[in-house]
Amino acid sequence: MLLPVVGLLALAVCGMALLAVSTARVGLQAELVGILAALLPVGPVVAAFLWIDRWEPEPARLLWLAFGWGACVAAITALLINNTAEAVGDMLLGKGNGDTISAMVSAPLFEEFVKGAFVYGIYLFLRHEFDGVIDGIVYAGLVAAGFAFTENIYYFGRAFAEYGIGDGTSPGVITAFILRGVLSPFTHPLFTACIGIGIGLAARSPKRGVVGLVGGYVAAVVLHAAWNGAATLGGGTAFLTVYFLVMVPLFALAVWFITWHRRREQRIIAAALPGMVAENLILDNEVEALARLDARRKWRKRVRARSGRAAAGLMAEYHAAVSELAFLRHAAAQGATGRHDVSESHLVAVVRATRQAAVRASAR
Repeated sequence: MLLPVVGLLALAVCGMALLAVSTARVGLQAELVGILAALLPVGPVVAAFLWIDRWEPEPARLLWLAFGWGACVAAITALLINNTAEAVGDMLLGKGNGDTISAMVSAPLFEEFVKGAFVYGIYLFLRHEFDGVIDGIVYAGLVAAGFAFTENIYYFGRAFAEYGIGDGTSPGVITAFILRGVLSPFTHPLFTACIGIGIGLAARSPKRGVVGLVGGYVAAVVLHAAWNGAATLGGGTAFLTVYFLVMVPLFALAVWFITWHRRREQRIIAAALPGMVAENLILDNEVEALARLDARRKWRKRVRARSGRAAAGLMAEYHAAVSELAFLRHAAAQGATGRHDVSESHLVAVVRATRQAAVRASAR
């Protein structure tokens, strides 16, 4: 019980320290403007990753912790390291060069390392909450969303302090918001998602573990460095070239991959349901409802209207358990190792228990 409290206190201390530093740099009014502006893009980004996670939702406490890690721990670590790199760069290469070193070298290397450390920590210490690629993308995306949120507070606040609101054609909050909040809200999540994919591959097959971990980290660093380099060294033309020829296609590819993976998950679950009926884990008339996300959502909605929020929550646990068992059996059939700390018999027992609890609560 002590460890979660210590973790929350550490996040709170980091968050307050960041707010204090940022406010000291740009002023209280600019800081408030930055917070308000940063809230606008972070909502859709977080919602997108929660949508990805619908078949087998991760625990809310871990998702909040992921966001908090990015917003507080990763952000303050990046601040300290990048400021140090900037100072060393100015000292060794001359005034003004430190910013380039910070943007091109230290930021990609250390920001992605600290963000990825949380995802790797879930994989190592909470293995029962990490199934594969989608889980890696979700945890990585929420860490990166938290990091971008804190970073945006400072950038939007600084833009307001230096140039005011602006009009979209001159420097100011509006221009900064268009660049960071409209054109590129998914850049940090896209970078760190590479690490999540790598760790997700490691979760499914130790043979690909090292390759996945190293490859995902290298991909994240290269993309981050290319993005920062285009913005720092290349000017407007280079930035737009990298944006439209590299980042937009990669984002489109990521959307396609996630959509394909969600459909794959649906097929895996649908294929596993008849076997669960044969084992008397689920009823035959539940198959259609369990095979589609929209049908599951309507089922929970009916339960909530009839029996309350608690019963709907138990039904959601039952749905997640069915998905988890289906994924484990599919992984075993494909020869993947899957989650070494969770046995099939345990998940079978979980499905039975959650279904019984949900049925009892729904009947009240």
